Amino acid sequence: MKTPASLAFLMLATGSALAAPRPVVVELFTSLGCSDCPPADSMLANVRDRVPGVLVLDMHVTYWNNLSWRDPYSLSEVDQRQKDYAALRGGQQVYTPEAFVDGQQPFIGSDARAMAAALNKARASVAADPGVSVTIGSSAHNITVQLGPGSGKGVVWLFGFDPEHSTPVHGGENAGATIKEVNVVRSITRLGKWRGQPLQLGTRAPPGSDFAVILQGPDGTVLGAASSRTPAA
Repeated sequence: MKTPASLAFLMLATGSALAAPRPVVVELFTSLGCSDCPPADSMLANVRDRVPGVLVLDMHVTYWNNLSWRDPYSLSEVDQRQKDYAALRGGQQVYTPEAFVDGQQPFIGSDARAMAAALNKARASVAADPGVSVTIGSSAHNITVQLGPGSGKGVVWLFGFDPEHSTPVHGGENAGATIKEVNVVRSITRLGKWRGQPLQLGTRAPPGSDFAVILQGPDGTVLGAASSRTPAA
């Protein structure tokens, strides 16, 4: 029997598994109104559940929204983040589904082999250089983030996300379907700047039942990351 592409990529990604001191970060720019996106959302769920040491974030853009239906998870902050990634590479083109692994070169989010290659490259890089330590503390109303020392500088981002949603779609190209997604981003907050010294930041808890923190360098490279939800082991 032929192995499905999504499972084939998982075998590639886990075959060279390396113990990572921080999670590799996968960002998927998607929309419930985009007919090409459900396969990418499904693959993202497989990554979360079956590939160790990976933090996935499902990011919903607004530019698929129309008068007939609005994606309930779409955020203008997601649009801006995707535009910022494009600008870092000297362009303006954005699309869905678009994926980034550790803030590096984007690829089509449903491309299993591209995902496998990007994951393996990132995991090897993290094993060689664990980067900056990041820890998250949370209470009912507040989030505290601790960052360790390191070289360089970066921006600290906080993401609120929900572990899972199953959503009936009432418009757009997927009208009539019910789409299951994982780690759906509900908020993006720029917490502050890190300049190589230990740093503590705090804020009121934004929307989302779980939280992730990403420290990114000026070129978008992920320097450190952590999640309040334990990735697959």
